[in-house]
Amino acid sequence: IFVAMALTAPAFAQRGALTVPRNLDQLTHRSAIILRGTVISAHVEKHPELSGLNTVVVTLRVKETLKGQASSTFRFRQYIWDIRDGKNAAGYQKGQDLLLMMIEPSRYGLSSPAGLDQGRFVISRDSTGREFAVNGHGNMKLFDGISAQVAAKGIPLSPRTSSLVQKHLKGPVELRDLTALIRELAQAGQ
Repeated sequence: IFVAMALTAPAFAQRGALTVPRNLDQLTHRSAIILRGTVISAHVEKHPELSGLNTVVVTLRVKETLKGQASSTFRFRQYIWDIRDGKNAAGYQKGQDLLLMMIEPSRYGLSSPAGLDQGRFVISRDSTGREFAVNGHGNMKLFDGISAQVAAKGIPLSPRTSSLVQKHLKGPVELRDLTALIRELAQAGQ
């Protein structure tokens, strides 16, 4: 029985770290910088000071900054939680269009998207050119409790945004709606 359990354990392993589900307001609040950009490079390397840590170093060409300050290129170093992520640079790929909600770097220069995959949105386009964003959790719980939070902050929502936060359960969200709401939340949090 022990051998059977040991052989099947890897099949049920959780890839990456477990995180508490966070909604868009919480992710925005935790983020020091929120930006949209295209991945220029992503490579795995040991941390320069903490040689036992594997990290991925990601460089993006910044298209837009929604919160904080970023120059035309943005670079960050993220700890690799799972050794399997070392084989694919933790899923960051050259040419990838991303919206990242980045936390403040640690004293060791390590950063990551807020809520890990929750604050990392891949942007895609449909056949008509409309842009959509989806995070690593399929946008599940992204808008949970948002209506009450924006009401408490006095943020008026357009009918379109109000409908989105009340009805959306999971799946891609139109990028223009997501970025508009992020800007509102970031401005209210200042």
